[in-house]
Amino acid sequence: MDGPSGSGKSSVSRGVARALGLRYLDTGAMYRAMTWWMLQQGVDLADHAAIAARCGEPRIVSGTDPDGPAIHVDGVDVAGPIREAEVTGAVSAVAAVPEVRARLVALQREIIGDGDIVVEGRDIGSVVCPDATVKIYLTASAEARARRRSAELAGTTVEAQQEAMARRDTLDSTRKADPLSMAAGAVELDTTALTLEEVVAEVLRLVKERT
Repeated sequence: MDGPSGSGKSSVSRGVARALGLRYLDTGAMYRAMTWWMLQQGVDLADHAAIAARCGEPRIVSGTDPDGPAIHVDGVDVAGPIREAEVTGAVSAVAAVPEVRARLVALQREIIGDGDIVVEGRDIGSVVCPDATVKIYLTASAEARARRRSAELAGTTVEAQQEAMARRDTLDSTRKADPLSMAAGAVELDTTALTLEEVVAEVLRLVKERT
């Protein structure tokens, strides 16, 4: 399950995983965890060489329970801290570093290798698991995405979120390493006018149809 911020990837992926009794992996949380660690270590995020040199150090462990997908860095639970504004504003810069992507993609493939899993991110169908049984690309209008994200975050506005998402979309879709794109063979699903339940139902229909 791929798509830009606010398209509904997390909620939909978790709903589908619950419905099918599958594991769930949020790959974006792994990039956020790496970013959190870099910030904690005082690494200059404008220095890609510095990020590359240290990205092999943190031990990142991702849980796969859709009802409580934990994530730890060096034994520390960072599920809360990685959602804070500082990490959100910096994650695209860290995720653009090829060495970071190589390391985390390898970790993701280890988890996926055990099978029976719903995975969400920005390069799952195109890079991480191009032979996935079902590949879906979620989209939504910029306004709908910003409205959803502002509802999740206190102290922000739809306008501010729309500007922030536009910047991140540009960074994610134009980076040299594994840019955000719709994978070959993926089904594009516009969630703008759909409820969460409707999107989950449509994905379940696609899974049944394709498996």
